[in-house]
Amino acid sequence: MVFQLGSTLLDACVLSVLSQGKTYGYALTQEMKRIFDLSESSLYPVLRRLQKEKYLTTFDRPFQGRNRRYYAITPQGEEKLAEYRQEWNQYRSNVDQVLLGGLPDERK
Repeated sequence: MVFQLGSTLLDACVLSVLSQGKTYGYALTQEMKRIFDLSESSLYPVLRRLQKEKYLTTFDRPFQGRNRRYYAITPQGEEKLAEYRQEWNQYRSNVDQVLLGGLPDERK
């Protein structure tokens, strides 16, 4: 992808994926990698930050002799996701106007 994925957009995407249901870190990373050019090492700091901000919670479950860490969105995370979605709709609309030629011609 030519366009850079900023931290705010990455936060919004992580919260959106987790709003569909809890999942463990590796599965979340694979889901995000299907859409974005993203390394596992760049996603885990995002998860820790979102957890610190109380937008995510974690819990461990045993899997094949080891623990697997799961992430789930919190009510505060759902609220933040709603804010992100509202902001995204406005941002996308503004960018579409510029890139797709929808700006009013004020030069006349």
